Amino acid sequence: MFLDKSMVMLLSKCTKKVICQHSQLSSSIVKFNEFGVDGGPAAKELAPKLNLAKKHLSSQFHVNFPDIEVRRLILTAIAMKGLGAILFVFGHGFGAFLLIVYLLVSTPILHDFYNYGPDEPRYNILLGDFLQCVAQCGALIFFWGMKNSITKR
Repeated sequence: MFLDKSMVMLLSKCTKKVICQHSQLSSSIVKFNEFGVDGGPAAKELAPKLNLAKKHLSSQFHVNFPDIEVRRLILTAIAMKGLGAILFVFGHGFGAFLLIVYLLVSTPILHDFYNYGPDEPRYNILLGDFLQCVAQCGALIFFWGMKNSITKR
């Protein structure tokens, strides 16, 4: 039995989405499994970076930001990433929107290459991760734009 051209294109499109979002979904599952009572290793890594970002933003805008519970922030990030990846795989624009919001909020905090000098080894790793997140955000914006520009039949 041969598949017609439209079926092959649909299968190819679905396969590409699944492969692209496998990393997002698998990292959400890993973070959820490591979450524990205190937020797991993600909370230990995020807490100092979040405090540094809050301190920097409050000094720039002269506003005191309220304390944010890191455990709830990580749980929200896991939910946004997981739900966004699942919806994106099924071609829903809201999934792309969730992933864009997640990337816009988390990327500058998690990948803070600007706090290191170019001669430090951590700088190159964080800059590479930052640029990868920017590229993912660009691809999601492209998908979202294409999804919204197609007229409904």
